[in-house]
Amino acid sequence: MNAEIENTVVSVKNLEKRFGDFIAVNQISLSVQRGEIFGFLGPNGAGKSTTIRMLCGILQPTSGEGLVAGFDVVHESEKIKAHIGYMSQRFSLYEDLSVEENINFYSGIYRIPAAKKEERKEWVLQMAGLKEHRHTKTGILSAGWKQRLSLGCAILHEPPILFLDEPTSGVDPISRRNFWDLIHEMASQGVTIFVTTHYMEEAEYCDRLALIYRGELTATGTPQELKLKLMKEEVLELKSDHPQDLIEPLGKVPGVKEVALFGRGLHLVVDDFQKVQPALQESLSKLNVPPQNLKKIEPSLEDVFVSLIEERERREKPQQEFRQ
Repeated sequence: MNAEIENTVVSVKNLEKRFGDFIAVNQISLSVQRGEIFGFLGPNGAGKSTTIRMLCGILQPTSGEGLVAGFDVVHESEKIKAHIGYMSQRFSLYEDLSVEENINFYSGIYRIPAAKKEERKEWVLQMAGLKEHRHTKTGILSAGWKQRLSLGCAILHEPPILFLDEPTSGVDPISRRNFWDLIHEMASQGVTIFVTTHYMEEAEYCDRLALIYRGELTATGTPQELKLKLMKEEVLELKSDHPQDLIEPLGKVPGVKEVALFGRGLHLVVDDFQKVQPALQESLSKLNVPPQNLKKIEPSLEDVFVSLIEERERREKPQQEFRQ
């Protein structure tokens, strides 16, 4: 058997989910390897959560096929649930129970043997940093602590595959970074992580990514592959104290396709920097911006994603106008 096939723990082909006439997920095909951190990246409403619920056996696909942990997503959903961990984007623990009571409850849900329950509970408390808060009502914990407790309860039964749906939504940057440290630690121990996110900076932490937009996959690859191979245009960075004032005039320079705020400066997307450079420098001079503040940079994942979306919309626009 091919080693890659043997190590594939999630594999779907032409997976589709319809709600009436609305196509939430459209013919998605992908595979995920054992021990991989696989990121599902896209804006809200793109179909990420719908896909993850089909893979977890929560939603029945309209069509298509797939295997998760060796079980069929259409016919063996209950078996899938027994072999995965799932953490939804909505806090799913009982807020009126204490930390320890929540862990005990999920130990029963996952049917953890009595001889192992105490050991697993202590592990979760240690991992989440909640040993001193074991008797605290869950509802009064900070968002970061709730998040770590949710993760601990999702992996009480030591599943080989963990599905995380927008796990860091609503938590502070430090808690988000600590959470990703936990994810990397689990992946290093052979756990496969399938995570959805709309945070572009989080996508950099993944081994591979799938970009989804309007229910369709637009690209897959490592973060570096996506940045270097898929971005046809060139990206320029302009540093300025008042970047918002420069968006409109720079957007009118011939050859500039897009100007957008990025941090404390601007990102400009152009087809050919060499060709557009003289006109840009002339415009910057008129705007009293030093030309040396402009430089070509490696595109960010956000640049790549926006570029792919805009290219798709440019292709679709003539078809929509023709139908009208």
